[in-house]
Amino acid sequence: MLYWLLYEQLFPQITPFRIFGYVTFRTLAASLTALLMCVLLGPWFIRKLREMQIGQHIREDGPQSHMKKAGTPTMGGLLILTSIIVPTLLWTNLRNPYVWVALFGLVGYGVIGFIDDYAKVKKAQNLGLSARQKMGLQVLMMLILGVWLLVLHSKGLYDTSMNVPFLKSVRPNMLISSWLENPWTYPLAFVFFFLFLLFVIVGSSNAVNLTDGLDGLAAGLMIIAGGAMTVLCYVSGHAQFARYLELARLSGAAELTIFCASLTGASLGFLWYNAHPAQVFMGDVGSLALGGSLGIVAVLIKQEILLLFIGGVYVIELMSVVIQVVSYKTRRKRVFLMAPLHHHFEKLGWNETQVVVRFWIAGLVTALFALTTLKLR
Repeated sequence: MLYWLLYEQLFPQITPFRIFGYVTFRTLAASLTALLMCVLLGPWFIRKLREMQIGQHIREDGPQSHMKKAGTPTMGGLLILTSIIVPTLLWTNLRNPYVWVALFGLVGYGVIGFIDDYAKVKKAQNLGLSARQKMGLQVLMMLILGVWLLVLHSKGLYDTSMNVPFLKSVRPNMLISSWLENPWTYPLAFVFFFLFLLFVIVGSSNAVNLTDGLDGLAAGLMIIAGGAMTVLCYVSGHAQFARYLELARLSGAAELTIFCASLTGASLGFLWYNAHPAQVFMGDVGSLALGGSLGIVAVLIKQEILLLFIGGVYVIELMSVVIQVVSYKTRRKRVFLMAPLHHHFEKLGWNETQVVVRFWIAGLVTALFALTTLKLR
């Protein structure tokens, strides 16, 4: 909105408004706008949640130290989403299709999380939507996004190939062209494409959701992951950087830099109130939306593999749950004292702050490793 008004409309008459055309300036402005919105609106928002008695219900089999958190306002993700959407609309070029894909995914997964959180509040217990209902809605959202990407692909606006770390000349295509040439395998090409999106987008959404179990853990890791994605979006959309690093360039991806900067700024502002002892929890409305957004942006800029490292702790948390469930169902034995993994370390005697800070450090290390691979190709 401000890009259109100040740069496209007023810049020809007012030369200093040239600055609003630079992605770097708008990225900084968007992140600060998101940060300030979250920090300034936080007290009012938390007060409203208390007035409406929207409090967290703690799982009965969880660590006993968490029982005192019962009643803490939840659904703080609504504040995060607002603090992402508004700066993105203000500072991006709204004619950019990738911005709308990212915003649609953010809102879509946020709505699923809201439904789940509302069900928990209504039932007054830590059980909202069933696993089948929750997964079904997430898959439906992924299918809509996948169809949108295929439409962009048909118009030459989206490339289905992806970058591979360390291998600059290897760019596998997720929409396998050889399968499209054979009538017998034609449907399989699209099945594989959607299964890949399922793995990246739905997997990312659930990974963040499962990690959101300690004060500040998911929000702090999102600051790290969002910052790394901001860098990746910028270099992927910058012609010279993309050529120098030999990346599959997405023309227009630079506008996603502003979206990721807003996500990072909003997460940082939310952490002000979510740090231990938390005054508010993000709830599924925040964790599902943030995780889904990471996956969507990774798919758009063709960095799906690097997402595994950028969100390394999220991935490990998700895998700990998968391993625990498979082990218990097949052998009736648990691998971890409790899943997700952060609860395992609590059971080992680490206090909550130790777990959170050490997981932040691990997340920073994996994100920095992901960025170094851009040059090691």
